[in-house]
Amino acid sequence: MNARIGITGRPGIGKSTVVRRVIERIGTRTVGGMLTAELRDKERAKRVGFVVEDLSTGEKGILAHISERGQKVGKYGVNIGDLERVGASAIERAVENADISVIVIDEVGPMELKSERFVNAAVNAIESDKDMIVTVHWRANHALIRRIKEEFDMCEVTAANRETLHLRILRSLGFDA
Repeated sequence: MNARIGITGRPGIGKSTVVRRVIERIGTRTVGGMLTAELRDKERAKRVGFVVEDLSTGEKGILAHISERGQKVGKYGVNIGDLERVGASAIERAVENADISVIVIDEVGPMELKSERFVNAAVNAIESDKDMIVTVHWRANHALIRRIKEEFDMCEVTAANRETLHLRILRSLGFDA
């Protein structure tokens, strides 16, 4: 049985940090998929958007930005072009590449769900025979998120466990923690 790890938690609690720690321990050769990160205005130290990164190629794009004219999620306009070019493509390649044993999708949330191609790529990954680590928005109510919450071993990142949760996930994936 393949490991299916779902990670949730409040915004800013450290979901992506937990995923990055797991990837650091496993190594990037067998991990594929996508990560997101905050984009900050250095002068004002304010979040202005989000970046999406392909784990296999290192390619990055703008997922959402306060000045983006795309579909809005809160104050951010979603950049569907970069989401699909970088994020959805990264998931699709991870499913197809036999050398990839762990697929990471960080995250499945309201911004990413604006793209049908992203949703289809995520569903194909779930239906693959590969181990998965998926972060999900803590309150979003969408069929894909409900499916992940039902089918995956869900972990909630909290202030109490965020420094050690990656060890539990590594063990679930069959790695020494």
